[in-house]
Amino acid sequence: MANTPAPITDNRLERTLAFMVAATIGMSILAFIAIIIGTALGAGNDGGLGKGVWPVVYILPAIGLPIGFVLIIVLLVTTAVRRGRAAKGAGK
Repeated sequence: MANTPAPITDNRLERTLAFMVAATIGMSILAFIAIIIGTALGAGNDGGLGKGVWPVVYILPAIGLPIGFVLIIVLLVTTAVRRGRAAKGAGK
């Protein structure tokens, strides 16, 4: 019986990309919710959203969601490349 190495089932890059996607999009969604709650509670009155931490919360979805989208595309490409290489290796 030949000793064949076991297939690698976990990929550190894919796992890291998945956590980055979840964190980036999750923070953006939490920022949306914070903006909705803050506006409902009256933080937007008299320029209140332009003070303190609100400008960062306001801009976070505008930056985080496009970055999350790019990370999803990168994750899909790396997964497709890995599966293609695995299928090509299994076909020999």
